Amino acid sequence: MTATAQEDGPPKPVADIGVIGGSGFYEFLTDAEEVRVETPFGEPSEAVLVGEVEGRRVAFLPRHGKDHRFPPHKIPFRANLWALRALGVRRILAPTAVGSLTASYGPGTLVIPDQLVDRTGGRVQSYYDKYAVHAPFADPYCPSGRAHAIAAARKADWVPAGSGTLVVINGPRFSTRAESRWYAAQGWTLIGMTGHPEAVLARELAMCYTTLALITDTDAGVEEGEGVTQAEVFEVFGKNMTRLRELLAKVIAAFPAEREDDLCVHALDGIRLPFELP
Repeated sequence: MTATAQEDGPPKPVADIGVIGGSGFYEFLTDAEEVRVETPFGEPSEAVLVGEVEGRRVAFLPRHGKDHRFPPHKIPFRANLWALRALGVRRILAPTAVGSLTASYGPGTLVIPDQLVDRTGGRVQSYYDKYAVHAPFADPYCPSGRAHAIAAARKADWVPAGSGTLVVINGPRFSTRAESRWYAAQGWTLIGMTGHPEAVLARELAMCYTTLALITDTDAGVEEGEGVTQAEVFEVFGKNMTRLRELLAKVIAAFPAEREDDLCVHALDGIRLPFELP
């Protein structure tokens, strides 16, 4: 199936919930088919896979591509978010592997962050190059989505940390010990490479965006040792993949048919946009 993200958009919503994650989520959907979407910002990381989860139409997009070919600083973030919205997606769940900046949160801990700090560089993080379009971003994550995720995790006996600040670095390298200690000294608790500009682009499209952060390691400055390795991250995330997929299904099942009337829905109210959104 092919959909074109032009002014009139697809004839009807293909899916209303989106999942942006790693390739381990391909088995997440039933009766799935690929949908290719053309966007004004180039091709997304991969064709979008659309299928069913808990009786809901869900679109899945691997942010790094099927073969993990896009490093964090090269992910086509704008195309990815635009493609999902063009298919009708208005709620996004974004499971992600993160490091911990505190010894209190060890590997395997689930955190539903409520704040974000941008320490990236060179990433285009807006759709709006014309007119003054200032989307509110004081609370970067959807409050309703966070509440559903926290409640579902508790019911699944996976007690999450219900708050946390995720600092997003450019990558692809990991932090030095000095950087890690400085981030921790600011009171930030999580560190990752892909949560921004994903979150702000979702807000600029008036989409609800919720991150489910799985801690895979402690960052270099938290404890003595050799520091985090890529193999360590992949191993811990892989061990928790089944559990994370099951949790996502429970969150999706908990979403009401219509979005709650919250800040994400009204993010663009009263703002003049330079083009019509799909």
